[in-house]
This record gives sequence, C-alpha cells and structure tokens, in this order.
Amino acid sequence: MHSGERSGSTGGGAPGRAASGQPAPLRAAKEALRARIIAARLALPAHEHASRSEAIASRLTALASWQHAHTLLLTLPVRGEWDAALIARAALASGRIVLLPRIDATRRMLELHRIGDLERDVVAGRHAIPEPRAGCAWVAPDAVDWVLVPGVAFDAGGHRLGYGGGYYDRLLPLIAPRAAKVAGAFDLQVVEAVPHAGHDLPIDIVVTESRQIAARPGPA
Repeated sequence: MHSGERSGSTGGGAPGRAASGQPAPLRAAKEALRARIIAARLALPAHEHASRSEAIASRLTALASWQHAHTLLLTLPVRGEWDAALIARAALASGRIVLLPRIDATRRMLELHRIGDLERDVVAGRHAIPEPRAGCAWVAPDAVDWVLVPGVAFDAGGHRLGYGGGYYDRLLPLIAPRAAKVAGAFDLQVVEAVPHAGHDLPIDIVVTESRQIAARPGPA
C-alpha cells in the first residue's frame, strides 16, 4: 500500500540531516524502531498471525465509521503486516467501492485505483508490494471516506511510523477531512511514543487485536 512508502527509507542528504529533511537523530530513532517492530512482526507464528489478524478485522468492521463508509482506501499486507485482505474481501462482498494505492514514481505520489476482485485486479508491484493492475479505474482522493493507514508502529497520540518514503504524509492532506483515518496493527506495534516531526500527520484511531485506541476526536 500498497504504497511505495513501504519499500523502505531513503538515504543521503546533507551531513546531520536526512534527504527527507529530518535531523539525523530523529531519522536514526525511527530506523531503529522500524527494524525492531518489523522483526517482531515477522517472528509471529503463522497461527498467531492468522488469529490476531481475524481479531483486528472483526474490531475494524465493528466501527461505526466502517459501517457508514462507502468508498474505502485499503492496503494489502507486506512484511508481516496483519492480513488486511480480510476486510478488503468483506468490503467487496458488501458492494462498497474499494481502492488500493499505486505509486507514481515520477511524482512520488500515490494514485488510487478501484478494484473489484482481489485475485483479478491485484498484482505484485515494486518490491512485491500488492497494487492495482493497469487498467483499474482511477479515483480522486477526495472521494474517499474511510482510510486504512498502514504503518510499522503507532502510539496513543495517533503518531505513526511508516516505512520511510513519506507517501502517506503527502496523500493524507488530499483526503477529505470527513474521512476516518484508521490503522490496524498488532498489539506489539503500539509503543509508548513514536518519534515524529511536526509534519508527521496523526491518525484518528488505532485498532489492535485486543483494544481500540482513539487517538483524536473524530469518527470511530
């Protein structure tokens, strides 16, 4: 989601500062947390991964914002993420509009495309990230009313650690303010504090296999 953000971070830049403009200490803190959480996620036994994913999906689809949403921007799992295909199938079965992102490498932005079938309309993109196949209809970001925001780690303030590309930080301001911005994650991905800068956009709610964390006032 999937996005090019999840293919990894970028390096380079001036001494003491990352190419993204982040100070080197902040970037190093993010990279250390990212490595630790991804390793823990990948270490989950298959049966635990499956049962925890089902619990997350059940909690997400019980949200009022989910039940009232018509056009959903979702993602599909990579690198040990919980199995968001569970809610993608549920959304398609209920006749909703389901979008997946595809990276535009030239603009360093995400394009949103509608899918109608997970097997027919999804292909492996760069770094094997699932994305809509060519020919899937483009949809404007402001049409979205529910967003599943991917990430590596989250905290109770709604701060999110992504994969380092900044794609969702550029996409989310284009989404209508009314849209619920929700994350699904394993409990192990929720930390006391995510290192963040002022431009890192918080999300509304984090849903894990055991709890729901309302990070900001808004649709639940």
